[in-house]
Amino acid sequence: MKTAGIVILVLGLLMTLYSGFTYVTKEKVADIGPVEITRDKDHSVDWQPYVGIGVMIIGGAVLVFGRKRRLVA
Repeated sequence: MKTAGIVILVLGLLMTLYSGFTYVTKEKVADIGPVEITRDKDHSVDWQPYVGIGVMIIGGAVLVFGRKRRLVA
């Protein structure tokens, strides 16, 4: 659980620092025989910085309150 908590915490930090990303896809405009016309289409994925803060809080809770292993003697 400790590793999962750290991963979620780092993911939340990255989400707070970078509030989104953009990716490009190709869209077919026309296909006339051997000639194909395409264009690049931009897509944007955005989120508010408080979402990243919430994910960091969840990661911290998993880190602190996660199941602890008992040592068997």
